[in-house]
Amino acid sequence: MITKKIAVGLLAVAAVYFTSCKPKGSSSAVSGDAASKTYVAPGKYDEFYNFVSGGFSGQLSVYGLPSGRLLRVIPVFSVDPEKGWGYSEETKPMLNTSHGFVPWDDLHHVEMSMTDAMPNGKWVFVNGNNTPRLARVDLKTFRTAEIIELPNSGGNHSSPFGTENSEYIVAGTRFSVPADTDNGDVPINTYKQNFKGHISFVSVNKDNGEMNIAFQLKTPGVNFDLARTGKGKSSGWFFFSTYNTEQANTLLEVNASKNDKDFIMAVNWKKAEEYIKAGKGKKQSVRYAHNKFNEETHTATSEIKNEVTVLDVAEFPDIVYMIPCPKSPHGCDVNPTGEYIVGSGKLAALLPVFSFEKIQKAIADKAFEAEKYNGIPVIKYEAALYGEVQKPGLGPLHTEFDAEGNAYTSFFVSSEVVKWNVKDLKIIDRKPTYYSVGHLMVPGGNTKKPYGKYLVAYNKITKDRYLPTGPELSQSAQLFDISGEKMQLILDFPTIGEPHYAQAVPADLIKNNQVKIFEIAKNKHPYVAKGEGETKVVREGNKVHVYITAVRSHFAPDNIEGVKMGDEVYFHVTNLEQDWDVPHGFGVKGANNGELLIMPGETTTLKWVPDRVGIFPIYCTDFCSALHQEMQGYVRVSPKGSNVPLTWSLGDKK
Repeated sequence: MITKKIAVGLLAVAAVYFTSCKPKGSSSAVSGDAASKTYVAPGKYDEFYNFVSGGFSGQLSVYGLPSGRLLRVIPVFSVDPEKGWGYSEETKPMLNTSHGFVPWDDLHHVEMSMTDAMPNGKWVFVNGNNTPRLARVDLKTFRTAEIIELPNSGGNHSSPFGTENSEYIVAGTRFSVPADTDNGDVPINTYKQNFKGHISFVSVNKDNGEMNIAFQLKTPGVNFDLARTGKGKSSGWFFFSTYNTEQANTLLEVNASKNDKDFIMAVNWKKAEEYIKAGKGKKQSVRYAHNKFNEETHTATSEIKNEVTVLDVAEFPDIVYMIPCPKSPHGCDVNPTGEYIVGSGKLAALLPVFSFEKIQKAIADKAFEAEKYNGIPVIKYEAALYGEVQKPGLGPLHTEFDAEGNAYTSFFVSSEVVKWNVKDLKIIDRKPTYYSVGHLMVPGGNTKKPYGKYLVAYNKITKDRYLPTGPELSQSAQLFDISGEKMQLILDFPTIGEPHYAQAVPADLIKNNQVKIFEIAKNKHPYVAKGEGETKVVREGNKVHVYITAVRSHFAPDNIEGVKMGDEVYFHVTNLEQDWDVPHGFGVKGANNGELLIMPGETTTLKWVPDRVGIFPIYCTDFCSALHQEMQGYVRVSPKGSNVPLTWSLGDKK
């Protein structure tokens, strides 16, 4: 049991380490042949797409590996003026929640869609940690296609983790809270009586990717951290790391570190699914938003849903089992065969490796502790344990695997990545990171056949690695070559936001399936103008709808008069281009909104409410041609009650 004094002492030691301990040889940590291993010649493609969480930016970034080049930032949970995400009328519904329009979230984790425990290149799923949400990004368009809110959750950190065929994307609550159906107005110090955790199983349509909350498991009020699905031998099971099993509600750095061990929660999701199909779940009234983007209408819709089905695990003792794990585990990782589950207790100086076969035998033999945990059987530690990696490092966080039977674990306090063998639990190699690594990523490291070759460490501290940028330094990623027995640091590259987890897949899985244009003929937007002959301006009371087109290098119309103070103006801009990579932008002087970025063949809407009388320029914000500067126009705004008629023109055409 850890005392407050000991806990404070550990934090003090860690603080000294962070500020004063610098791995030796940091100025020459990259060897001479590193450049040849990361060089991607002009005009050549990277081997891998690397999808990286943006942390507090709320977005998803895409890098090429091994170059480390930033290819795209995909807006997901946060407004993005570069692409008009959350500013256009079409995308605003994507950020709707039961709380209303929420323009930000905290994106921590990434999960590729899977077929037989291998990426299929269709979608990538990401989590919103703050206002609990899951999102699906379509890899044909590299755009967010769907966002679903998670009820009964006080934080969505333990997600998105998928089953072997992406039947479900699974999400565990970070902050246990009273269920939405309970009276939430309770004293915080009644945590043990009133607070509960929930694990959401979100189904994914294998053809179109549409998500729906299939069911939830109601659990004791613990905090869920990370999770992994079983595979191979452990198919049909899920494993979650849990902390705050003390069920503390204040000063968790001390009060959630009192027990010698927390738990890995083993969930038989196939059994839970059977109970749901048998009608054992209970319907509960809740409120959550389900938002979808339609690529035919180029418009999002948001629907508030009102019901979920819940199983209380305390009522079904063969669904969930607890496995003791060194305190405050972060990672909970399953090796490619599905036989071994690695727990990473942040305050432990060892790594426990559990055996799925031994877990099953322990369940069959009822090798349980005498005392249950909130009604859940607790498997004896030794009965589930395969073995322990001794003295691997300080502050283990996260483990991924290669295809050669090796594991790679990040150590936050000792700032290193350690390679070890899963079968004999022997350490093979260790390399320093710069500094305080959190997550790491091996391409395919969570699959049944990892691609290996590279490892990326995502570090929390970057002192002396890049040019300084004021009080906050760039976020950091470091690329290691793991093709040999010894790891080799070959590249540093900055990232956006605060990177947490990432996943990488071979470029060939995605790059040949890209949508290059949206066909004008198939555009079903209600305000589309499929040619300049269909452009017009229509008044509906105080709403003015401008059907406007963009093509290199003019808008049609480009002169509009008759708008009055008090009007709401809706610019419905259709990009008439039918050529790859020719978007057009659209901006209005003084608009308290954003710009639009309209893809070829797409229609997108900017709402503008003039705040004064005068002449307002409109222009293309995205360079499109040699005459890009000439792609502009004017809108005249007259006083309210003016008799200026509504007119529009392009050149001599009216």
